[in-house]
Amino acid sequence: MINELLLIASLIFTFSMVLISYKFFGKSGLYCMSAIATILANIEALILINAFGMEQTLGNILFASTFLITDILSECEGKKAANRAVWIGMFTSLFFLLLSQSWLLYIPSSTDMAMPAIKSVFSNTPRMMIASFAVYAVSQMFDVWLYHKWWAFTEKKSGNRRSFLWLRNNGSTLISQLINTALFTLFAFYGTYDMKTLVSIFASSYVIYIVTSVLDTPCVYLARRINDKSKKDGQ
Repeated sequence: MINELLLIASLIFTFSMVLISYKFFGKSGLYCMSAIATILANIEALILINAFGMEQTLGNILFASTFLITDILSECEGKKAANRAVWIGMFTSLFFLLLSQSWLLYIPSSTDMAMPAIKSVFSNTPRMMIASFAVYAVSQMFDVWLYHKWWAFTEKKSGNRRSFLWLRNNGSTLISQLINTALFTLFAFYGTYDMKTLVSIFASSYVIYIVTSVLDTPCVYLARRINDKSKKDGQ
């Protein structure tokens, strides 16, 4: 049960930090969280664990938080701000990829103890990071685009711009996460694991994204309340 408890704690902590960063630092806080989550998720994704009866990569929750961030920005700050978060995530991924690979070019001293561990981890990073970079760009841009398409649809049907937040949030995230999961599993792990493991990784990752998508909806509502209160206090 330790893995399951740690994943639940990680979800609560990560989503809470997204809301806290928005409350105290506004959209700048979400931009910072997007950069942090993108880098850490690419490192975590190297780790396979078993939890809830499924084999899965460890970066799923952090990747899910980036979709929460863009949905909050779409809802509260607009499409331009959401797309900026995506570009920030892409920039930080590229920066981290290039810098981490440069570490492997150094010749360590005879007393160095870290380089073998660094090489063990980051020699496998390029494929993962390149796959993540490409998939992140496609799925996140699609998520922002689809969020606003759902918004236009619900506003037209209801006549109320604020109604059906849950629909545009889940309607965009669940479809985008399906694309994200399929592409990332294929590009990052094909040829590394057998087909049975690939299917397991895909299925478990998407199940987690379904759960996180449902659970992030209250967070988007809370973020909108934070934004409303901030605007009211600023008047």
